[in-house]
Amino acid sequence: MTPPLIHLAEAQKSAPVTDWAARISWVVGLLVFVAFVYWLMRQGWKWRGTLQGDLPELPATPDDLGEPELTLSGRYHGSTTAGQWLDRIVARGLGTRSRVELTLTDQGLDVVRPGAADFFVPAAALCGARLDKGIAGKVLPEGGLLIVTWRHGDKEIDSGFRSDRATEHPAWVEAVNRLSTTEHSITEHHTSTTEHTETEGAR
Repeated sequence: MTPPLIHLAEAQKSAPVTDWAARISWVVGLLVFVAFVYWLMRQGWKWRGTLQGDLPELPATPDDLGEPELTLSGRYHGSTTAGQWLDRIVARGLGTRSRVELTLTDQGLDVVRPGAADFFVPAAALCGARLDKGIAGKVLPEGGLLIVTWRHGDKEIDSGFRSDRATEHPAWVEAVNRLSTTEHSITEHHTSTTEHTETEGAR
């Protein structure tokens, strides 16, 4: 074999070694970048949780929950400040997406989440429900999300759920709105009666 051909063969043999080194470097760099982005996301999550540290503990399910009016199996997609679908709430475990089992009774809304914190929304705290398509980074087809609005402490919260059978959503909107309207009417009547009694007693 002549010298030029020997040099050409050696060059051809060394090429794959150079390519593998470049590929390994590229993969390592990509993994480092992904790890850095993940770290930044974790830090942002912790920082948001610290800012929301004044959110009270979530109510626990009462011993006497009452007869179920509706039940639902599906997914919990997160909670945000009411009316601000990108302002995610992560405090008290509300930022953790999970499977969910919902039960609505005249006492309120029971939220059971395997692998995450359960919570209960008393009927008096329910503000209403609607169908929507997005919450906290999760976007679905129009009407694909059941959004329940409720009060906790001094904050109004939107919580997003999706049933395994999306056809159930309208019935939930109707039932939650009906329960919240009834509770608000009772509260307003009680407040009005109390104020009237106090006024009469002061005369």
